[in-house]
Amino acid sequence: MTGAQPAGGPTRAVLRARYGERLRWLILVTLMLGTMSSIVSSTIVNVAVPDLSRHFHLGQERAQWVAASFMIAMTLSMLLTPWLLNRFGLRRTFVGSLLLLGAGGLIGGFSPTFGVMLAMRVAEGIAAGIMQPLPNIFILRVFEEREQGKALSLFGFGVVLAPAIGPSVGGFLVETFGWRSIFFVVVPLTLIGLWMARRYMAVDSAMIGERKALDWRGLALAGVATVTLLNGLVEMRENVPAGLALAGLGVLLLAGFVVWQLRAPEPLMDMRLYSYRQFSAGAVVAFIYGAGLFGSTYLLPVYMQMALAYTPSQAGIVLMPAGIVLAVTIAVAGRLTNYILPHRQVSFGLALLAASFLLMATGSMATPYLLLVLYAVIGRIGLGSILPSLTLGSMRGVDFSLIAQGSSCINFLRQLGGAIGVSLAGVGLQWRLAEHGAVLGPGGDPVARIAAFDETFLAVGVVIATAILAAWRIRPKPLPAGAGV
Repeated sequence: MTGAQPAGGPTRAVLRARYGERLRWLILVTLMLGTMSSIVSSTIVNVAVPDLSRHFHLGQERAQWVAASFMIAMTLSMLLTPWLLNRFGLRRTFVGSLLLLGAGGLIGGFSPTFGVMLAMRVAEGIAAGIMQPLPNIFILRVFEEREQGKALSLFGFGVVLAPAIGPSVGGFLVETFGWRSIFFVVVPLTLIGLWMARRYMAVDSAMIGERKALDWRGLALAGVATVTLLNGLVEMRENVPAGLALAGLGVLLLAGFVVWQLRAPEPLMDMRLYSYRQFSAGAVVAFIYGAGLFGSTYLLPVYMQMALAYTPSQAGIVLMPAGIVLAVTIAVAGRLTNYILPHRQVSFGLALLAASFLLMATGSMATPYLLLVLYAVIGRIGLGSILPSLTLGSMRGVDFSLIAQGSSCINFLRQLGGAIGVSLAGVGLQWRLAEHGAVLGPGGDPVARIAAFDETFLAVGVVIATAILAAWRIRPKPLPAGAGV
């Protein structure tokens, strides 16, 4: 029968006849919901770290793995996205990731031990990593260049609400129902995403390409290198020489990964991308920006609760106004990408983001709650200015065949920076606490404890400020004399 829908779901022809030009926007909203689910699962747990630490009797060095394990898994799985798209297409890749994310949330909520909970965080991280590059790949492949800024602003407007909603909802749930409840939040979101994927995504996805072999050696090298490097950073808290040796081995393994990617017949990360100056500069910005952003995202809820003695809900609410401002900023910034050069917008955003952390470093017990909210708002305005321009500025000029690889690589480097940032934030905080003779939790000198946090925030602000140097190289190359005349 004409127009009949196959058992597995609708085809592209059926969906185009049904929705017309709206279809790509409906798919984008579906991808946005999936990404929101993964971001909620990432950020909502940060508010519960103190409660988890008490429940499982964790020290600071083990508690930071609640965030770091998710980040590592998400970072590595991003390299799989282009291969999965070529082999299984957009719909199957997206649906499989949602199922894994939902299962991680459901089982994680019932975790009897810290080990089971950590394993479910890894499962959620894998799913989140696969999903994160999908919207950018979709936008860069399906939308015309003049519409890409608008599409990114729509996508960003929805996605940036997740980090604002996550900690706020998480704080309320932790206080009311305990830490287990925060794992269940992601389940209804994934169910809605699955329904939308079945309704709007074709079974014969246009993103299915040539089925290439998976570079297992490269994936194994990247995995071992990342875990070794991060373990080395953590080990430095107890034994500096041993930690440096382990971190050095991780760096060598990462270098080995790069060498293998140059030789591999079907590499996970195509090194031709780095022949594009704008992409190389964007990669550096993404790495530094990720380290500063995710390190601070881990620190802020802990700072609010354990240094300033706010409740989990108060710690979560501090980010809500900032999240609303971020959503508005990213919607505006996405549309401005057609009028403002990417390197200018990214540099402006980095300056504001760095300033917010430098201001946070001036905090004390006398700092008003609303002033902390203002500092967070300044940072989120900067963040909203960075994201659309960094994506478009890095990828403009890159060969169409490398778009999936490029988008995944930018996300991979941002998340790698984030994983390292989370570890360094935890280790750096522990180091400064020891230097001041302070401890987290009840007891000890509150002034010394706040001083340790202030110094850690100062370091984060300086790291982000250094990214401005790389951001300036995202500027497009000047046209040759006489071009366009």
